Amino acid sequence: MTIATIFGIAGAPGLALPADQKVGPLTAQTLQGQSLQGQSVPADVTVSTDGIVPSLAVDASALQDSPSAAQPASLAEMVAAQPVPARLDRELECLAASVYFESKSEPLEGQLAVAEVVLNRANSGGRFPSSICGVVFQPSQFSFVRGNGFPPINRTSTAWETAVAIAQIAIAERWESRAADALFFHAAHVRPSWRKTRVATLGNHHFYR
Repeated sequence: MTIATIFGIAGAPGLALPADQKVGPLTAQTLQGQSLQGQSVPADVTVSTDGIVPSLAVDASALQDSPSAAQPASLAEMVAAQPVPARLDRELECLAASVYFESKSEPLEGQLAVAEVVLNRANSGGRFPSSICGVVFQPSQFSFVRGNGFPPINRTSTAWETAVAIAQIAIAERWESRAADALFFHAAHVRPSWRKTRVATLGNHHFYR
């Protein structure tokens, strides 16, 4: 019988031995009743007489590692699979709040884009504050900010859980945003006199770099 080699070469028909090395019948007897990576060795293993050590039949699927979790097919699937932490650190809370107040009624791609704007500003190398909360609380930037705090948040709502999930996905860079390099956005009904490059329109917002 043939199979994944005793020596770990899966799928190889056998292992060639030097011409002066003999394989006796005790080889098969020695293997009987033993195990290979948890697989029982059949009692009818035989040894060829032509200097080839035959393979030992093992179910290859039993030796494979468990497959890793499949990548979600959509942002919606990723959001649905994202666990919500019992406690949020301040930076995650600031990012989730910006998503919640600026875009909770927007499609998920639009919410992710808002998160990307905040993160891009925090990573802008000095053009904006260097922390997420610093960006969110920068004066005259986000209209929902009240001094150094946020308006009340319904923390048991689906909208808040979604905002937290989007914030986590954005921080971990788990989904590519169509506004990945944006630094600014505004509602579609606003007409600012900006001379900036528009990179995307998602939901009710235009995004620029």
